[in-house]
Amino acid sequence: MTKKYTRQLLVATHNPGKVAEYADLLEDDRIDWLSLDDAGIINYADEAGATFQENAEIKASVYARQSGLLTLADDSGLEVDALGGAPGVMTARYGGEGLTPAERYLRLLEALVDVPEAERTARFRCVIALAAADGTILGSAEGVCEGQIALEPMGEGGFGYDPVFYLPGRGVTMAQLPAGEKHRISHRGRAAYSIGPLLRRTLREME
Repeated sequence: MTKKYTRQLLVATHNPGKVAEYADLLEDDRIDWLSLDDAGIINYADEAGATFQENAEIKASVYARQSGLLTLADDSGLEVDALGGAPGVMTARYGGEGLTPAERYLRLLEALVDVPEAERTARFRCVIALAAADGTILGSAEGVCEGQIALEPMGEGGFGYDPVFYLPGRGVTMAQLPAGEKHRISHRGRAAYSIGPLLRRTLREME
């Protein structure tokens, strides 16, 4: 039987994996989940904000206006206490342009080479913003996952800095967690669960 959706929701990403992750986290059979590619959007929003909040709202508003769709956008990154909260909003560009994810986290390990284990505290932070079809920001939610930077990379799963983000309470890095478990405890997962009530309320009001 073909599933019947009542609303389309644009997720501000070209990555189909992230769209699938949101569909899993925010399970709702009324939603037809779309990526930027699905919506035919090839322009990029200028992420010029100084905070994750600002960038998430910029993306949600810009892509909602371009598509005319209810839009969900996030911005996230890694904050390392020994580096004064860096790389922060520069997480995806840490170390310079053109580096692979592995090269970026190896640069991070180099920057922390003399920092003792007890002082390698860090967190992943994510802010999700929801925008109406006209670009009006309807609300946002934040999720944080606390941990520390490992002494060396461990694990083959995940992406980005996951191999060096250690979870002391579990004794593993993010890259060593099964995908389902990672989604439940991750910064994005926590932000998604927090934005869920607003999204469901918005969908009801649109019916």
